[in-house]
Amino acid sequence: MSDDVVLHVKGRVLVGPEDVRDELWCVDGKVTFERPAGRTETLTVEGWALPGLVDAHCHVGLDKHGPVDEATAEKQALTDRDAGTLLIRDAGSPSDTRWIDDREDLPKIIRAGRHIARTRRYIRNYAHEIEPDELVAYVGREARRGDGWVKLVGDWIDRDLGDLSPSWPRAEVEAAIAEAHRLGARVTAHCFAEDSLRDLVEAGIDCVEHATGLTEDTIPLFAERGVAIVPTLVNIATFPHLADGGEAKFPRWSAHMRRLYERRYDTVRAAWDAGIPVFVGTDAGGSLPHGLVAAEVEELTRAGIPALDALSATAWRARDWLGRPGLTEGAPADLVVYGEDPRADVRVLAAPRRVIVDGRVIG
Repeated sequence: MSDDVVLHVKGRVLVGPEDVRDELWCVDGKVTFERPAGRTETLTVEGWALPGLVDAHCHVGLDKHGPVDEATAEKQALTDRDAGTLLIRDAGSPSDTRWIDDREDLPKIIRAGRHIARTRRYIRNYAHEIEPDELVAYVGREARRGDGWVKLVGDWIDRDLGDLSPSWPRAEVEAAIAEAHRLGARVTAHCFAEDSLRDLVEAGIDCVEHATGLTEDTIPLFAERGVAIVPTLVNIATFPHLADGGEAKFPRWSAHMRRLYERRYDTVRAAWDAGIPVFVGTDAGGSLPHGLVAAEVEELTRAGIPALDALSATAWRARDWLGRPGLTEGAPADLVVYGEDPRADVRVLAAPRRVIVDGRVIG
């Protein structure tokens, strides 16, 4: 599409959950609700338009073995884009993906730097593996390298214990989170189990990934502090397989993983009912493929979150949380157009009619 062509989107433009407009235009890569004057060549797209979807837990530049080359990272980003994901919070990657910022056809990425884990307590080749006395320094380093986020590994299997256990002592976590906040970054943490959550929240953490270990004791604490969760239910679906693989060597861990899996929907619904902010994330890029954002939204509805709220968790509310605009005057024209109303049935998200990046129709 030529830069001189004005894109006209008409039908139902979902500026907000209840703020529906009849049309918008994309001029010079930006959204406007005023009909442009003096531009005669127009391409019209019709349907139900949403701001580009958000995957708030995704890993571009990473696969199950570690960092990947640029060609593979490009395929990952393209797969997400074609699924309608146009804003990614990259929740930890050892790869340098800054080159993506120069591409007008790829999703926009908010990076959390590289994972920070305890020595030999995470997936090989993924993280900085350090000891607690190094935590503050590494958090400072990744806060400076990222785009306003830092990612900790809050718990992982302790092979001596044979089960999940916290990675960091309370004092070091408090100091590290304080350092990130001093540098203007928010902190999130991978947490499967129960035991690390109270320390992390009371230390001031901003978000927890997976959060399968939430209980009636910690849910009120998360709600009181406004700590968000990104449940990654499409990833939690792999827990039974993981448990089967570890049964012989770590039976205690395997049983724990099965319990977390079995109560996953109840955990997410209880968090939502308590007022904890819940956002969509797929955990793509490790062992999971990219392009799963629609499946994760559907999983949130299976957990009992109302469809409109599950949709907002990947659209309007997710963008607000990450500090990025939606379909507002002058914002980057990143939007997805569907043939039907996704508010009525979130499964519509699985079949975008058109994907528009910076005002250009892709494909």
